[in-house]
Amino acid sequence: MRVLLVDDEEKFVSRLAERLEIRGFESDWATTSAEAFSKAAAAKYDVAVLDVKMPHMSGLDLKKKLQEMSPDMKFIFVTGHGSEEDYCAGSREGFCYIIKPFKIETLVEKINQAMNV
Repeated sequence: MRVLLVDDEEKFVSRLAERLEIRGFESDWATTSAEAFSKAAAAKYDVAVLDVKMPHMSGLDLKKKLQEMSPDMKFIFVTGHGSEEDYCAGSREGFCYIIKPFKIETLVEKINQAMNV
């Protein structure tokens, strides 16, 4: 299963990718929407884990663009700014919505649920 992680916090997203790799996921990461588009154009991902609040383009807007490129891709949103408005938007647009900090097992479980594994 291939996962694309997108978050503007480089240390967070790179370590998250490493932790998913240890658990058997092929993981790539990006810190900008432009980087995410480039990676999605070059490879097929099953799941994208997107930060809701990023500079220049929100995770919700990024999801719409990535979905145009890969209609079968599943989306999970994460945020460190858990407002009710964000929760509603993230829940409506993605498979699920996770508030930081979270345990890696929670993300693994949500990825597997999104892919019906």
